[in-house]
Amino acid sequence: MDDYLPALTGIRNELRGGRSVYEGYQRSWGLEFGELKTHILADPDYRFAAALAEGRSVLMLERMMNLFLLVKFFLPRLPFGHIVEYGSFRGGSAMFMAALAERFLPGAQVYALDTFAGMPETDSAIDAHAAGDFANTNMTEIQAMADRSGLTNLHLVKGLFQETAPTLLPQIGSIVLSHIDCDIYSAVKYSYDISKPHMAPMGYFVFDDATVSSCIGATEAVESFVIARDGLLSEQIYPHFVFRHPAAG
Repeated sequence: MDDYLPALTGIRNELRGGRSVYEGYQRSWGLEFGELKTHILADPDYRFAAALAEGRSVLMLERMMNLFLLVKFFLPRLPFGHIVEYGSFRGGSAMFMAALAERFLPGAQVYALDTFAGMPETDSAIDAHAAGDFANTNMTEIQAMADRSGLTNLHLVKGLFQETAPTLLPQIGSIVLSHIDCDIYSAVKYSYDISKPHMAPMGYFVFDDATVSSCIGATEAVESFVIARDGLLSEQIYPHFVFRHPAAG
């Protein structure tokens, strides 16, 4: 790992405001300005997982790479927990993370929550997307692909988040990564709030769309609740927003 991630000089490796600035720089600076992309593209673990996601995800390359770095190098440092994804579309990023979790997080499960029928109602005052967007998906087909790929640790959960998450999350226990891949205000707010009581100390909240130009609703939810209300400071702003859940006490 030491010769994979950049060793940064001049930045102390300590917690500041509940986040690891050093680790954030390792990933974000490494992806934007360093040689991390080259290393990752040559990594057989990345290549294996990325092949499963091909054609199934609209995540930009750097964001997929950042998820790779988190699952392979950073989540194993935390207490045991699971991965929950809010908004899975065609299952690409969920399969990607499940393949990596099998190798680096033994026993951890990946739960992919989605209507698998398109977006719910949105707020036209803030959301650019409308109900029914991203309806070109098929849960049966995704499950068949997961089965063919041997991803026994991937669980598809169909329905609105508010219908499925309140029962699911208490059953699965601790979460180490909440991947909130939602484009609209209400979904981002709900996903963040429902995850908080179940997050492991220093677990990761990753907001895929809150820095996307067409998703100001997602941005406002992060600004209003993660930053303004809860006082969290971002560990990364590139390639997406990453925050850490506060340590106990």
